[in-house]
Amino acid sequence: MKHLIIFLIRCYQVVPLTSHKMCRFTPTCSQYMIDAINEYGTYKGIKMGIKRLKRCRPKGDYGYDPVKKKEKEK
Repeated sequence: MKHLIIFLIRCYQVVPLTSHKMCRFTPTCSQYMIDAINEYGTYKGIKMGIKRLKRCRPKGDYGYDPVKKKEKEK
């Protein structure tokens, strides 16, 4: 499931649409979702990506906002 979702996001990234050239964040929202899925798993990663997409709007947040790394358990 994880690989399928990442594949679909990668397909979206290579489709030549102008809308995803205007992301307000670094890394882009689609790359953020891939990073979140890789770091936290499919369900939580998608949830984090959706929250990020909600913040990516005119007059919203912007700038450098990477996925926070999971804290290692002791």
